[in-house]
Amino acid sequence: MPVHNADIATIFEEIADLLEIENANPFRVRAYRNAARQLQGMGVPAADMVAKGEDLTELPGIGDDLAAKIKEIVETGQCQFLEKLRKKTPPTITELLKIPGLGPKRVRTLYHELDVHTIEQLARAARDGRIRALPGFGEKTEATILEAISAHVEKQARFKLAVAAQYAEPFRKYLETIPGVKQVVLAGSYRRSRETVGDIDILVTATDAEKVMDRFVAYDEVKDVMARGPTRATVMLKSRMQVDVRVVDKDCFGAALQYFTGSKAHNIEIRRLAQERKLKISEYGVFKGEKRIAGDTEESVYRAVGLPWVPPELRENRGEIEAARAGKLPKLVEFADLRGDLHAHTKATDGHNTLREMAEAARERGFEYIAVTEHSRRLTVAHGLDPQRLRKQMNEIDRLNGELKNITILKGIEVDILEDGRLDLPDDVLSELDLVVGAVHSKFHLSRAKQTDRILRAMDHPHFTILAHPTGRLLDSREPYDVDMLRIIRQARSRGCFLELNAYPDRLDLIDVYCQMARDEEVLVAISSDAHGTRDFDNLIYGVGQARRGWLEKKDVLNTRPLKLLKPLLKRTIS
Repeated sequence: MPVHNADIATIFEEIADLLEIENANPFRVRAYRNAARQLQGMGVPAADMVAKGEDLTELPGIGDDLAAKIKEIVETGQCQFLEKLRKKTPPTITELLKIPGLGPKRVRTLYHELDVHTIEQLARAARDGRIRALPGFGEKTEATILEAISAHVEKQARFKLAVAAQYAEPFRKYLETIPGVKQVVLAGSYRRSRETVGDIDILVTATDAEKVMDRFVAYDEVKDVMARGPTRATVMLKSRMQVDVRVVDKDCFGAALQYFTGSKAHNIEIRRLAQERKLKISEYGVFKGEKRIAGDTEESVYRAVGLPWVPPELRENRGEIEAARAGKLPKLVEFADLRGDLHAHTKATDGHNTLREMAEAARERGFEYIAVTEHSRRLTVAHGLDPQRLRKQMNEIDRLNGELKNITILKGIEVDILEDGRLDLPDDVLSELDLVVGAVHSKFHLSRAKQTDRILRAMDHPHFTILAHPTGRLLDSREPYDVDMLRIIRQARSRGCFLELNAYPDRLDLIDVYCQMARDEEVLVAISSDAHGTRDFDNLIYGVGQARRGWLEKKDVLNTRPLKLLKPLLKRTIS
């Protein structure tokens, strides 16, 4: 692909933004902004000047350093200096620049003074009244930021992954019943297992595209037909979810699937790799000149640019291209790798089924073990267990383990972490359990320092095993509490305990970035359902998707171990 002046200017603007967030020399920042303006207003393509060997330093405001970077961008499609800056900055911080009224200077202040680097943290800081105290902000600015965040979120209305699945999967099966249909694949952010989905993209191969279009728009749940053509159509479902379908030729199916799976950032990098090889990639295939040389499969697309196939969940431009190039892509964990579930509830507290029913349901799914982890006494709304009731359940578990075959019930508790870091039950009863799952269920608005210290103190407890839903978030209804996750992860490593990836669809907590951080720090993650009924075990598939987005392999997940290897790990905490 040709590199336009606007492409180079966009890169220089991002460099300037990141440098300004880092509080770099203002003259250096200004040089990149001036160069961006120069390129945007220049009638002659910089790429043409590079191709002719012309001296770029003759352009106003372009010195040797910037000239070298322009040449690099034209020839490679990327800028190593920008990649270096991206690695030094939290991956979510540039999202703040999308909020109207927040330029790099204000983002820098928020980042350095309040440790804000996500939109969720920004909203919390504004609601807590912490922004108004910063130099150059004030109450009016704080209120404006809240309004801008609200408008931004509303503009990007999305569906939780599990909710999207309720509409997407039946639609897919419906299309598969059409005579002549060969393949139906759900693409987009749904295929990448993003925790929320904006719309659904469906790709189809079929012998009769018109018949697919007729049946697509006639689907029972379609409310409005927004567009229809010979091979593509867009509808709005009654649920207000938009669905796009495209019927593609089998020879370009792989290219279309790669293109419509995304993400945009990943696809840009793939196209740049193609450019280096003098190839062009589109939804119709990989072309050398006018000849299509690949595109029937996704594998052929990646092979054409010198890479192995990249799993959809990794396609976010967070290092997967480099890993693929180096032959270091992870072999991602799969649902079939799970040997059991380490977080479940029964009728003894706020669950809907008995111990036996939960154990039998786990066994039906091929699990070797299930940990029953009722709430502790402080959570009165869930009828949490006191020591006496917990011991009664432990005796019942022993009895059932003597009766049930091919499933073992582990004795556990989801114990509340109190505000001062103490656990909600005494040591003598905790010491009798197979595992102790600690959880924050109150005081979500403590300061970052207090919340972090609270959890660290709890993890110091000799019987602490797993930190449940580590950030406490509920998608669309409760923001994560403010906590230093790197310190938490390193505490888990030093103590020999673990973090939970809670697969409950409203949580999906750990987020993918923290999963990758845990992997890098060699801390095992438990993918747990937090089941309150027998059907909730099915939610583990969403936890596996989140784990895959976080680069987790089978070895990185605690409950991929068989019981005989799991038990020693549960008892290895370091005093």
